[in-house]
Amino acid sequence: MKVLHINHGKMFGGVESVLVTLARQSSLCREMKPAFALCATGRLSDELKSAGMPVFILGDVRASRWWTIGKARRRLRALLQQEAFDAVICHMPWNHAVFGPEVKRAGTPLIFWQHGLASGSGWLERWASRTRPDLAISNSEFTATTLRFLFPDVPKHIVHCPVESNLAGADRESVRRKLGASPEQVVILQVSRIEACKGHAVHLRALAELKADPRWTCWMVGGVQQKSEQDLLAQLKAQAAELGIADRVVFAGQASNVAEILRAADIFCQPNEAAEGFGITFVEAMAAGLPVVATRLGALPEIVTDREGFLLEPGDPHSLAGSLRFLIENSEHRRTIGQNGPARAKLLCDPGTEIRKLYRYLQPLGAGSLHASVAG
Repeated sequence: MKVLHINHGKMFGGVESVLVTLARQSSLCREMKPAFALCATGRLSDELKSAGMPVFILGDVRASRWWTIGKARRRLRALLQQEAFDAVICHMPWNHAVFGPEVKRAGTPLIFWQHGLASGSGWLERWASRTRPDLAISNSEFTATTLRFLFPDVPKHIVHCPVESNLAGADRESVRRKLGASPEQVVILQVSRIEACKGHAVHLRALAELKADPRWTCWMVGGVQQKSEQDLLAQLKAQAAELGIADRVVFAGQASNVAEILRAADIFCQPNEAAEGFGITFVEAMAAGLPVVATRLGALPEIVTDREGFLLEPGDPHSLAGSLRFLIENSEHRRTIGQNGPARAKLLCDPGTEIRKLYRYLQPLGAGSLHASVAG
């Protein structure tokens, strides 16, 4: 079964991580052959090609320039005629809105993969909702509850984001030395885009309550990809200085060795201030054996239980500081919670399980018949 995944490709975040994992782990389901169509070259296209995947570039598209949409759709039309894909998956509303109509015109089964929450408002969602897919895939139960705002009568299924568990790599202590942590320090780690919803500001306020304790250091990993993120990063650095913890917080920027950094840390903390549809980094942290401190928002209650960490109310730096203090002071409990993480990560996001699940849901479409049993 030949499946084409469509995504823009300029930015790199959770959706793009899913696509790279689908590419790297494609051998786990040899019946399904993935290919990828992108609008832009960059990190995503490079990583997909490195995984040996066919990557087709449809050209730069801007919604405000209608002729770029027409050109990209014509390239997609030619590609669909040439390759005869059994199914096409559009990831996120933008890709569905731009390319979904062309897929439907070609008579190829169209799948919408929902990675984020839908509200039914805004021009983009209204545009996307005009093209009804044959099937929808949601990345969590929480995300799926909002699908009704886009496609209320479309059959749907849940496929969790497949997450690779990479236990090989650099020595833990060498990574710690590079990032300025001594062997005895407790490293608190956040890995995320530099966006206000990721809770960096609350995290810093919580750390400020712990600044009298010399045992900890914090790494904030994540690069900027647009002007708003650059501005926020500058604000966060200024905030750390104002709170008197600038020398305890390392803003490490974009990292390609996230798995190694996770294994070199001791606590994973990301106090989101807005709901997320899933949260790949939380699963990656659990897979690396880290206790997780997060907020009770969005899909996180589906991911993290009290056996793997703490879920707190959002926007409460004092409670966050208390949980971090407890983990810093109780190394044995920290290790016990961390040891529960890998099994939970595998249960939720084992690549083989989730990729074969995707194939099972697509198979009736590829055969040309959408059975009633597909409805979720």
